[in-house]
Parts: sequence; structure tokens; C-alpha cells
Amino acid sequence: MILNPFDTDAFNMVSLTNAINILPNNYGRVRELGLFPGKGVRTRTVIVEEQNGILNLLPTLPPGAPGTQNKMGKRTVRSFTIPHIPVDDVILPQEYEGIRAFGTESEIAALAQVMNDHLQTAKNKFAITLEHLRMGALKGIILDADGSTIYNLYTEFGITQKTVSFALSNSSTNVASKCREVTRHLEDNLKGEVMTEVRCLVDEGFFDALIAHESVKEVFLNHSAAVQYLGGDPRKEFKFGGITFEEYRGFATDLEGNSRQFIADNEGHAFPMGTMNTFQTLFAPADFNETVNTMGLELYAKQEERKFGRGVDLHAQSNPLPICYRPGVLVKVTKG
Repeated sequence: MILNPFDTDAFNMVSLTNAINILPNNYGRVRELGLFPGKGVRTRTVIVEEQNGILNLLPTLPPGAPGTQNKMGKRTVRSFTIPHIPVDDVILPQEYEGIRAFGTESEIAALAQVMNDHLQTAKNKFAITLEHLRMGALKGIILDADGSTIYNLYTEFGITQKTVSFALSNSSTNVASKCREVTRHLEDNLKGEVMTEVRCLVDEGFFDALIAHESVKEVFLNHSAAVQYLGGDPRKEFKFGGITFEEYRGFATDLEGNSRQFIADNEGHAFPMGTMNTFQTLFAPADFNETVNTMGLELYAKQEERKFGRGVDLHAQSNPLPICYRPGVLVKVTKG
């Protein structure tokens, strides 16, 4: 009798890790924008160098090699611990009790479907969590699931957060001038970086007030007519004053059942698109014996038989740190 039907190479750590990483991820507008390309690192702690307000990763070096030279007054070196996010699950015998003749090709495929169902559920949770972390990095304040601060990039690097009130409740406000204030601030803080456009993700309250403003509504009506003619959503890709505005409605429920929206009411966050190395997601390796000193992957999964053969314990984890290396290019906007 086979006590653990998943005790084959098809379900070992490497296979399950490969499987969970290739499962589809359909969640997250920030992910769709491609702002935070992933980069694997070998350790749970990364060293970040700030030079003239610009943050860069320092290379790892072999033991005995000369260290990266730190020039006092011009460069500051800080360390960040990459968050650890584990998820545990259980596959009970009832889920595979109808599968016979373990080891045959068809039965392995059936077992794989059982496993993939659990892995997909875990991946969906990781996807929402990563979107939340990335949105935090776009705001300059990376929050945990309970709303506590993991890292405040502004205080970490002594940078004052830029906030622009659009004063949309005042019909005489020059909204285009407000847009130029945002754009110019980003341009001033690129510090050698490039961008293709300025994008601003806003909540529905800000977006509705923006498109209803006297100086904006006619432009939006023309935009809306053109987009709807092509079957699109006019709340996306609305360009005004050199900024692409987009309504963002990301939210998730925490473990206490509280709904947390990723952008606060009547606010938004502007940032540059098309940069070369301003945004990144660092992935540390899992805390498994097999993954020590290996390059980190986005997700890991592993299984083992439960005590007394009462099913299979499934463990998945991610160790991500989305980060903005130039927090000076992040601008908070308010409806005003």
C-alpha cells in the first residue's frame, strides 16, 4: 500500500515549485503594467546604496573580496530584510480516494490535478498579496496585510513625500497646471533615469471629480466617445495635461475579514512609466535546505505526508520585496 501517493519525483520540491510558478496569474493591474520586473537574490537581506537620492543594489562579492567603497557624505548604504510570506494547506485522503492504481500515467495526471487545484488557490492569494505590496511601493510606503508598515521609503532615505492637491472642488482650478506640477517634479527627480510617460492611478472619487471638472469634462467626453466606439473602458488611458489617469479599484480582504482598498478615498499616486531600473521586485530563496544559497524564485511549494498517513501537508511560500529605487519620483495626489 502506498501511504503517500504524491511521494514521486513528479511531486517533489523542484517539480511543485516549477508547477506553481507556471500556473496562470490573472490578478493585478500593477502586474499588467509591468512596472516591477522580478530579480532573484541569494539572501534574505539585501544591501541598497543611495547616492544623491538614487538607490541602487550593491553586488554580492565572494568572501575575501574587497568591499564596495562607501564615500562619506555622498553615499549611504542601508539593508532591507525581504518579507517572508508562507501559506500552509492540507490535501486530505478524501480528495484522491477515488484514484486507483497509483503510478500509472493517467492516475498521476489525476493526482496532478488535485495538487494543481491547491497550488492555484495558493498562487491566487500570493498574487493579491504581491499586488498589495507593489502598490505600497508605488506609494512609497509598503504595508503588511494588517496595515502595519513594513518599509516607509521616505523615512528610510530621508526624502519628503511630494503631495499635490488638485483642488477639484473649485471650478476655477487650473487642472492642467496641477498636472504640470506633478510632471515637473518627476522630471526633476529622475536623476539620470528615463521615462516614457507619467501615469496616475486614482480611486473612483478622485476620478469622478476629475472628469466632472469644468476644465476637464469636455476633453473626457471626447475621450470617452472614442474609447467606447472601440469597445474600451474610458476609465483607462485618459490623458490630460501630460498625465495618463486611470481609475484603480484594487482591494483585498485581510485575515480578519476587513476589506482594504489599495488606494485611499479621493487620492491617487503618480509615477513614471518606461524607466530602466527604478522599480524592481526582489525574490529571496525559500527557507528550505534545498534552496540555501540559490537564486530566489517568485514562489516555492513543497509537500510531505501528514502524521499517521492522514493526508498530505502542502507548504507554499514567497519572499518578495517590491521596491522603488527613486522614491522621489512618486507623487501623491488628492482631490482637494
